[in-house]
Amino acid sequence: MRFSIIIPLYNKAPYVEKALQSVFDQTFSEWELIVIDDGSTDNSMEVVKRFIDSKKSSIKQCISDSDSTKTIHDKQYTINVQRNSGVSTARNNGVAVSHGDYICFLDADDWWYPTFLEEMNRLIMDYPDAGIYGTGYYIVKNGKNRVAPIALDEGFERGYIDYIKVYSRFLCMPLTSISVAIPKCVFDEVQGFKLQLKLGEDFDLWLRIALKHKVAFINKQLAYYNQDVDPAFRGVGHLREPSTHEVFNYKCFETEENNNTVLKRLLDNKRVYSLLPYYLSKKYRNQAKQELEKVDWSKQPKKICRKYHKPVFFLKIDRFIIKSCYMFKQFLPNK
Repeated sequence: MRFSIIIPLYNKAPYVEKALQSVFDQTFSEWELIVIDDGSTDNSMEVVKRFIDSKKSSIKQCISDSDSTKTIHDKQYTINVQRNSGVSTARNNGVAVSHGDYICFLDADDWWYPTFLEEMNRLIMDYPDAGIYGTGYYIVKNGKNRVAPIALDEGFERGYIDYIKVYSRFLCMPLTSISVAIPKCVFDEVQGFKLQLKLGEDFDLWLRIALKHKVAFINKQLAYYNQDVDPAFRGVGHLREPSTHEVFNYKCFETEENNNTVLKRLLDNKRVYSLLPYYLSKKYRNQAKQELEKVDWSKQPKKICRKYHKPVFFLKIDRFIIKSCYMFKQFLPNK
């Protein structure tokens, strides 16, 4: 088996069928599908089972209608149910029962372009020494597909990239959970996703891999990162306990950070970008301050420095205005 596709599922009934259909539409056929239901309380599992049953029926019908010289192989499907334990546990459990040489993840509210696996397989064949493979992707917002502005070198098409350098230029993720393939042996080597992390668990894993292995990339948009999901179905929009957020867990990179100026810049940029809501929260302000003390402010833009030197009261007003403008735009008709 070439690819094992892991779909973690939690209350995504309105979206999961599109994700599944994008798997079945792949032009590359050597894959297995593993859906890990993380204790959904809606009818997500019914949608998945109904969809897969319909595909099995279609395959059987196609076989019965075909001539004796045509062989159509059934796919392998695995559906596991676990007590609600979070996406990291779900993905790790999916990998544990997988049989593929390479692991791909697809979130239940996102989808792939039909040649995603085909292009990924070609990238693997051309660059066999990489520890992780990635593709470009679209950000889907208000029904429109926007190319994710990954800061690649001008004219770059495919090959090895300096993941840390690319990410540090502009905080647009070069790798996402829906746009990578990882050799299973590498995933096992770094012991997969950290179970305590609920936000940024993917960045933590990609970075641990990139610090040890090459990163190969193809500059084609082959995945769709859906931001049009109803907020009720998204795991974002509220402050999580610091212990579950990747920004508060950079101690494991302390040695590399002290000896790698590019990594230092990347981690500092992520601290500055991510910690503002915690800094504005009375409950978590002291923890945020401790992390912000690690930032080399001499390398930060002046406007960012000025922002963090403002009184908290004025920062809250600024944030309220920004949020209000954003909410107002949501009610404007799309052009």
